[in-house]
Amino acid sequence: MSELEIRNLHVAAGDKQILKGLDLAVEKGEVHALMGPNGSGKSTLANAIMGNPALDVTEGQVLFRGQDITELEPDERARLGLFMAFQYPVAIPGVTMTKYLRMVQNAHRAERGEAEISLRDFRKLVEQAMQLTNIPREFASRYLNEGFSGGEKKRLEMLQLALQPPQVAVLDETDSGLDIDALNTVAHAVNAVKAQHDMGVLIITHYQRILHLIQPTRVSIMYDGRIVKEGGADLVEQLERKGYGWIRDEVAAAAA
Repeated sequence: MSELEIRNLHVAAGDKQILKGLDLAVEKGEVHALMGPNGSGKSTLANAIMGNPALDVTEGQVLFRGQDITELEPDERARLGLFMAFQYPVAIPGVTMTKYLRMVQNAHRAERGEAEISLRDFRKLVEQAMQLTNIPREFASRYLNEGFSGGEKKRLEMLQLALQPPQVAVLDETDSGLDIDALNTVAHAVNAVKAQHDMGVLIITHYQRILHLIQPTRVSIMYDGRIVKEGGADLVEQLERKGYGWIRDEVAAAAA
């Protein structure tokens, strides 16, 4: 049984059909890279997995650890063990990172029937997570993403990932707009958390550079709302050499 399984998923945003019968699975402990040209539906898939209410699932299922979660709210999916790193993390003025992270921690503990974590124990967890992910300690006292650079926001998401390790992490173009230092920090955090907790990772990108740092075990190519090609890490090298033109040609030839 796959940790995350997408079956024949059709998703619309308003009157526009974006996903058109998509099938995809993420196994325990694997890094599954999803690539494709702009407009192919990658971010729509990520948001559909997490239950974004702006999207309409018209057909198909999202299964998590064997449970149909297609109708669940985003917070319910998160408490079950799904995590998403956003392409554009939002700021929440007036809420410190410490307060936010403790709230998330206690929500997960409540789901498991556990008491709230003490402030002392929570601080220890945060310090351990910061060491694991190379996040500066002063981040914890700042307001959530307020005044942060793009790279700092992505590092903060990696702290959340380390503090509450999920069964499956969905990384939606988390490499977008990062300089090399921030990219290395993000990649180190993902690799470190994965090594400790054997989580599955769905990494969505149209760049190859992050996949040199987070090595995929499987690669799927998305085009026009469907998965059109699957393979191993060598598929990334083909795309690096040839671009997406040959994928479009293959799709057109198959439809002729």
